[in-house]
Amino acid sequence: MKQFAEWLSTTFPSVFIQNHNSWAIPVIQSIHIVGIAIVLGSVFLIDVRILGWSGRDQTLRQTTNRFGPWLTGSLWMLLLTGVLMVIGEPVRELVTFSFWLKMFLVAVGALIAIIFLRAVRKHEQRWEDGILQRGTVKSLAVITFLLWASIIILGRLIAYDHIWGSWSPAAVK
Repeated sequence: MKQFAEWLSTTFPSVFIQNHNSWAIPVIQSIHIVGIAIVLGSVFLIDVRILGWSGRDQTLRQTTNRFGPWLTGSLWMLLLTGVLMVIGEPVRELVTFSFWLKMFLVAVGALIAIIFLRAVRKHEQRWEDGILQRGTVKSLAVITFLLWASIIILGRLIAYDHIWGSWSPAAVK
């Protein structure tokens, strides 16, 4: 992976971002952080509805119709800005345990979101009639919020990947 990262760092898009690093990386990272905030906010608002702590005046379908597009759109924005960050700093990103664990959790979180949003759309009445009352669904709501919070922490840990010791590909010589 290190050889690929080193090669990628010599490509035109990577060199362009590196040569404009004074503004390019901060702009990309800022947009990425806004996307993270939208994802976490959307997940939180859907989760508090599932838990019954707020939004009980709306059906779950109304809640997902309201926040689902924000979640989906921001996930696409995160994909775009994430790819740009990897292109701009491939050696920093691609050779860290934190990055790969984060990517795994993002895939899991996105898959859960897709399955959940489709299930609510397809079986709206079943969700309202009983699925929302299940402890497993409430537990999954808490777990998904913690998953996205962990993704944020792992994103920050990319810069401090040495904490993983030998688990980090950067530590392998």
